[in-house]
Amino acid sequence: MKRAAVPSILVAVVLLALGVTGEAQQPKKVPRIGFFRSTPLSAISSLVVSFSHGLRELGYVEGKNIIIEWQYAEGKLDRLSELAAELVRLKVDVIVTAGASSSRSAKGCMTSATSRAKTS
Repeated sequence: MKRAAVPSILVAVVLLALGVTGEAQQPKKVPRIGFFRSTPLSAISSLVVSFSHGLRELGYVEGKNIIIEWQYAEGKLDRLSELAAELVRLKVDVIVTAGASSSRSAKGCMTSATSRAKTS
């Protein structure tokens, strides 16, 4: 009778161990995109709609399985560095931008952040 109990106990231990490891899994990280433009939203609304549509076609739905941080300088070029730095502080996974001014600002902030991270 003792021999028959050993396999049952082993099965119970394995099932218990599997249950514990299943609970210990970390939740999936939701990707975060920084969308950064120097122009006002009204000037690029069709671009924003196309961008969101393209993400949906790839299976990404804003607020569900992806976060998008929208930043617009509203044509005030002196705000570009501030907005780019905000995206870096938010720790976005990628910054999407178009145009020379906003691209330079984003690149400058990312370069500075990378330099600070290496010296820390």
